[in-house]
Amino acid sequence: MSGRLLRLVGTACAATVAAQAVLAPVPATAVPEPGARSVAGLLTDLQRLYREAERATEAYNATAEKLTRQRAEAERLDAELARARLSLHDSRGAAGRLARQQYQNSSDLSPYLRLLMARDPQHALEQGHVIGRLAQKRAETVGRLAGHEKRADELARRAREALDRQLALAERQQRERNDVRERLDEVEELLASLTTEQLTELSSIEKNGIAKAQERFMASGALRSDQKPSREGERAVRFALEQLGKPYRWGAEGPASYDCSGLTSQAWGHAGTRIPRTSQEQWDRLERVPLGELRPGDLVVYFPEATHVALYLGDGMVVQAPRPGSGVKVSPIAANPVLGAVRPDPGGEPLRQYTPPELPEGAMEGSDEAYYAPAAPETSIR
Repeated sequence: MSGRLLRLVGTACAATVAAQAVLAPVPATAVPEPGARSVAGLLTDLQRLYREAERATEAYNATAEKLTRQRAEAERLDAELARARLSLHDSRGAAGRLARQQYQNSSDLSPYLRLLMARDPQHALEQGHVIGRLAQKRAETVGRLAGHEKRADELARRAREALDRQLALAERQQRERNDVRERLDEVEELLASLTTEQLTELSSIEKNGIAKAQERFMASGALRSDQKPSREGERAVRFALEQLGKPYRWGAEGPASYDCSGLTSQAWGHAGTRIPRTSQEQWDRLERVPLGELRPGDLVVYFPEATHVALYLGDGMVVQAPRPGSGVKVSPIAANPVLGAVRPDPGGEPLRQYTPPELPEGAMEGSDEAYYAPAAPETSIR
């Protein structure tokens, strides 16, 4: 990012969709040239562009998660195929040994004639019994060989299909990564067109919009007295607060940087509870709880598309990785339009005693929204 853009981002704070509550959206077809745009129109444009980038980011995260699982499945099938081929090799060896043994012991006489001509009929009977057992063993060996061949063929087919799915996911991930970069390039281009005065006014409108949204939210009675967290919820809260100040980076899951759902999934993973990777999966798959029953550690999900998520701290505050250009910070719960809340550990018993952790100095400093991601994560197509 250029030095000018760094200054732009620092001045702008970052667009908050919460400001939509006080700003009427401007249709895309009615947006004038940069020099003639109102600040309200500019803010609406930035909000739209960033939401598109965030949707693309969560799509990228979901595909990356699927690709990780698919790679593990492909590796498992490859290992199973290797074992099946070894068993097939052993079965073929055993079948070959039995075939040679049968050839060496073969005779044109039937077992009945050999019994009649034998000097020792009892020995002939015993020999026939042995030959019968060998025949049965041969049949079993041939059966195993056929089974191992069928198993190896099936595993080879599944391994090829798994590899095809892996390659398709890798290509999709590449397209989604490019989509995020394109959206963020659009944000950068718009930011670069703004004057210092426009950026300053944007920052002021955003801050006022968040303050009013938080005031209305708290006055609405949606939040009642906070419940105490579970033991796991307390651990998730403390882990998230330990990440304060670390930069937002889309697609990141720590330890040096995070995106929004990367922070929440890692916080709960550290607490001992594995949850889905993306905000949309967290909203879809975790148990939902009324806002009036929020307890520290619950996840607050934002926007109609569930494209943003934060971890509830209590007293109407959340800890979050807000947007590209910002760091992990404590924010008002209404910094973005709330969709609802989910609980990763619905069966967790609340603590009898709970002392909220003290927030370090500067925990709420910085913008709750930002516009620009310095770089996309590098991934390899395998």
